[in-house]
Amino acid sequence: MSDPSPDEWRTYDEFAAGIDTYRLPNADLTGRELTVTLDDGAKLELRFLDGERLTLNGVEDPYDAVAVRPDVFFVNLPLTSVEGESLTVVYSTTTHRAMTVRSVIGDEDVEGTPRVSQTFHAGTTDGGEPTGDVPGPSRDLIGKRNVYRYSPNHLYEHVYLSSERYCWQCVEGVQRGHGDVDMSTVWKFADGLYLFCFREFRIAVASVWLHDLGYDLRTTGVFLGITGDGRSEHSRAGGHIYPLGSISYPDVQPV
Repeated sequence: MSDPSPDEWRTYDEFAAGIDTYRLPNADLTGRELTVTLDDGAKLELRFLDGERLTLNGVEDPYDAVAVRPDVFFVNLPLTSVEGESLTVVYSTTTHRAMTVRSVIGDEDVEGTPRVSQTFHAGTTDGGEPTGDVPGPSRDLIGKRNVYRYSPNHLYEHVYLSSERYCWQCVEGVQRGHGDVDMSTVWKFADGLYLFCFREFRIAVASVWLHDLGYDLRTTGVFLGITGDGRSEHSRAGGHIYPLGSISYPDVQPV
């Protein structure tokens, strides 16, 4: 295997090609209706028209959905009605809890700031009375070290450094030998289920993942970024999680 030069930084579309090989299969939500009320009072009314299209508050857009557990759905809207944006909705048909991530590509590069920004909200669905904890920021992954196998040609290592940053390196793939420390956000959705999002500095790309760190050790995700020729692009992703270990801090804790 030939390793790339440190100066040969790969574009988003180069490393994302095939990163959905081991993703869980899509779920068809045809005919379902869902209203999500967010913690800021906003309402999202989703009407699933077929296996690939829905309306969000009356506007038609594509979607893809994955049943990460029998009662938990990861729904991503690679918005075509709005350029350079995506919306991800995670919801449970059992607890009637939900959370959303909106990813937006900025108009221009700003030194020291990731080009793609993300905003997070907890919510509830209209499926019934909500139970269990409200989804929110979590420190549970700090100190953990995992590898993620997305395809025969995609193997990445993550080390979760703090509530704001994580470290990654490519062990196998077109980015082999490359790595960085980027901004990240972790929310806990349910026991063993963690929303993990990152925003890169060197490449205009951000990602949304739902890690199932329970028995299944699977992850389902999506990317939004700018390709090498300047286009905004949405990509699906997913794979297997292999925990390598964890550490705990004896006294002072990371931010």
